[in-house]
Amino acid sequence: MKRYFLMFALLVVGAGIGFSVAWVLKSMPGSEETSADSDEPEILYWVAPMDPNYRRDKPGKSPMGMDLVPVYAGAENLSEDEVQINPLVEQNMGIRTTNVKKGKLDRKVHAVGYVEYDENALHHIHTRVEGWIEKLSVKDTGDPVTEGQVLFEIYSPELVNAQEEYLLAKSNKNQEMLDAGAGRLEALGLSSEQIQELNETETTSQRVRVFAKSNGVVGMLGVREGTHVTPATHTMSIAELDKVWIVAEILERQSSYVEIGQKVEFELEANPGRTYKGSVDYIYPELDPTTRSLQVRIMFETNNEVLRPNMFARVTIFVDGTEPVLHIPSEAVIRGGLTDRVVLAAESSIYRSVPVVLGLEVDARVHILDGLKEGDTIVTSGQFLIDSESNIEVAIARYEEEKKEAEKPTNVTVSATIRDFDHEGQRLRVKHGKIPEWKWGSMTMFIDVAEKSLFDGLEKGQEVILDLEHKPGDKRPKITGIQTVSEEQ
Repeated sequence: MKRYFLMFALLVVGAGIGFSVAWVLKSMPGSEETSADSDEPEILYWVAPMDPNYRRDKPGKSPMGMDLVPVYAGAENLSEDEVQINPLVEQNMGIRTTNVKKGKLDRKVHAVGYVEYDENALHHIHTRVEGWIEKLSVKDTGDPVTEGQVLFEIYSPELVNAQEEYLLAKSNKNQEMLDAGAGRLEALGLSSEQIQELNETETTSQRVRVFAKSNGVVGMLGVREGTHVTPATHTMSIAELDKVWIVAEILERQSSYVEIGQKVEFELEANPGRTYKGSVDYIYPELDPTTRSLQVRIMFETNNEVLRPNMFARVTIFVDGTEPVLHIPSEAVIRGGLTDRVVLAAESSIYRSVPVVLGLEVDARVHILDGLKEGDTIVTSGQFLIDSESNIEVAIARYEEEKKEAEKPTNVTVSATIRDFDHEGQRLRVKHGKIPEWKWGSMTMFIDVAEKSLFDGLEKGQEVILDLEHKPGDKRPKITGIQTVSEEQ
């Protein structure tokens, strides 16, 4: 009895071991059933990441010490600048994509600027006579002045003589000489109030006072007490502070976007967190030859704000978008190297780097001038790893070839001889001359005809002039117009 029980126990244990072994074998990657049911694409061979010509039939290391990467079925037909990535690897790399969009892109032009006096409200003080500054009321640049304040007093022998001549004419009751004397005093810089005071007091002033004509500050002080002055001497400048200029320097490549009247916001280092608003008042006609920048003047009413000349300002000019343009996230662009580029995502996890021409960048979006079209899918995360595997030189060559193809004229005219008709296929067999615009030599060929009515009146052997059209994307050109040589002449 015990022997039967022991045999039964051994059978159970053996069956369990056999089942376990079968399950393990079934789960191994090499089992036929697993290979048949797996969704993973077939691995053809393994290559070095930096040398596609180094191939092996199993994983390992490249001569540079890098892990070999698998080449899956279907990837062997990729062009030189394309890369195919396993979906699981895509997930591990964190690849994210987005579409190229088309729409209005309101631009913001950022620049640096400086506060300056409004030159239209800047008064320059000159004397009209030769003399000496006897008493100076303002001492330094930046001193505030008020309208009617005495700026300085000047002693001038010429002014003293003119006053005495005026009083002499008055004592002689010579009205004609009196009027002439008053005119001379006014020409020498005396105000009507000062002439009236001289007329009333009948006393000559040895020192004549010069008054401020407006409120402001001393923008420039060129004299001191005792200084000898002439009419050519620039004694001082008075700047009004109701309005100031912000002169901003715009980069040359952004200068075409700026126009008079555009809204402007700026911040001052002296008052962080505060935003001021203004508008573009004037665009200077010349670029600075040293900085290669264009100066733009912004008018700003201070409203009792303290804005001092030469304060540094961060300026933003708002440029409204006028027409829809292609734009993508700035993070998608790989800059530098041979060219600026993005990674274009195709079907079946195939990627390739494509050169692009960039326009203005606005709020993390960049205008694409050339290289992409609306709806293209591009990579915004993980593109640098993909780009390192892509052959950018081949991509640039392809881009240049496509650009040349797009620049070819779509319409040409060529002389030809009709050889045969294909009414059913709506074609003409002709022998045409050279077409240098398309780099075509003389040849005999069938060409599609745009309209059947163009066949009317044609005969074999007839000399004609053909109007050909070959639009980008069309596989073949087509005849859009036919004129016989006799009609042409």
